[in-house]
Amino acid sequence: MRSEAKTGAGTLYVVATPIGNLEDITARALRVLGEVDLIAAEDTRHSRKLLNHFGIRTALISCHEHNEQQRQIDLVGRLLAGESIALISDAGTPAIADPGYRLVRACHAAGVPVVPVPGPSALLAALSAAGEPTDRFVFEGYLPARAVARLATLQGLRNEPRTVVLYETPHRLLAALAAIAGVWGAERPLVVARELTKLHEELFRGTVSEASAHFAATQVRGELVLILPPVPRAVPITGMEETLRRLLVDEGMVRGDAVRQVAKTFKVPRSEVYRISLGIEREEGSRGQRDAQGEKPADRRSPHRAGLLSRSDPTQ
Repeated sequence: MRSEAKTGAGTLYVVATPIGNLEDITARALRVLGEVDLIAAEDTRHSRKLLNHFGIRTALISCHEHNEQQRQIDLVGRLLAGESIALISDAGTPAIADPGYRLVRACHAAGVPVVPVPGPSALLAALSAAGEPTDRFVFEGYLPARAVARLATLQGLRNEPRTVVLYETPHRLLAALAAIAGVWGAERPLVVARELTKLHEELFRGTVSEASAHFAATQVRGELVLILPPVPRAVPITGMEETLRRLLVDEGMVRGDAVRQVAKTFKVPRSEVYRISLGIEREEGSRGQRDAQGEKPADRRSPHRAGLLSRSDPTQ
């Protein structure tokens, strides 16, 4: 296959392949895969099935995360000698949360032309169908497998103003949802895309708690894309606390009702409002103790205020 650039070197083609539905492969991808001298694949056995389906007999060589560092030396050498090579992953676009960027970088460094052949991408497919803001988003790839590192990653995204996109595996989904709830609260909205373009494709929209219940009740299969819409702009905590204090202290509203009302008004997780209500309770308790020990000032509390500390929490 002749290079598409005027250079003595061959060309590295970064070719996207289907993420499930074989009809999603492009005519250009089929042409390139059939004309190049060699295909560098993440898993040669998996990719051979794809090529056989389309009657492509091009030779395959493995290039995955465990051998890419060494394999790039051989591949760049062949490219410099004039051969053209296609880089593919098991599914989707190579080098996007998949092996490939090291080889691409080595080609640039060696002066080898790199040509993208765009196509399927789980990231973009999920975003396009999620119904969440896509003008700005951040892609974090797979969350860390270890709980401490996973939580640290999510905490770093706590105030992210852009839509957050994550990849996750079936066996770690529930742990990931629990970690998300721990950072943002169980009422945080999200989208979970599963088995995109396949027979059992699913696009779940709801809260973290609803997602946890839904996926705990079934055997989850296939790779997943988690989409977290932008966090609403932070509300000044003083205004929220003043409102909550007025409802609890001056109006004597039951804590559970007050928490729900403030959370809805200020569009913040109920867990955050509940935490603030505990602080108000402690303050009122301390003030009551001081009043009992010394001369009592004029009681500015409502008749309900004295009962604030004795009420049970209906949110528990």
